[in-house]
Amino acid sequence: MKEFDLKGLDQAIGKLKQLPNNMRKKVVMGSMRKGSMVVVRAAKANAMGIDDPGTGRKIASNIQARFASKLYRSTGDVAYRVGVATPKGPIPKGNPDEGDKGPTPHWLLKEWGTEKMAAEPFMLPALEANVELATDAVAAEMRKRLDKL
Repeated sequence: MKEFDLKGLDQAIGKLKQLPNNMRKKVVMGSMRKGSMVVVRAAKANAMGIDDPGTGRKIASNIQARFASKLYRSTGDVAYRVGVATPKGPIPKGNPDEGDKGPTPHWLLKEWGTEKMAAEPFMLPALEANVELATDAVAAEMRKRLDKL
């Protein structure tokens, strides 16, 4: 997990520390969500380029940001995970095409490649190209929410 140091937010962080825990959590969660959506949009755009038009499944339709609740419960840190979601449970026999939001377990093979297939990464480039935009979005949203309070 990468950690980032946001510079130039000293005043906002000072205001944040003065808030009660429940309000602080709301401000940080909303801001982090806004930043993670920048990466989600970029990953979806990248995935559209590698999705097979001959099938109903779309990797891009399954990309989403989820709150890292286990991390929050254990450490109190607010984080969002951006990834390709799949339905819980086993993939149905024969791996039938269930349409747009059907299971896409092959996304890892596309991202990392195999010995017989070259990698076509779409998730990592989405993050690497948008780190600054995402952190700017977090900072702007945090300022906006704090000013509203």
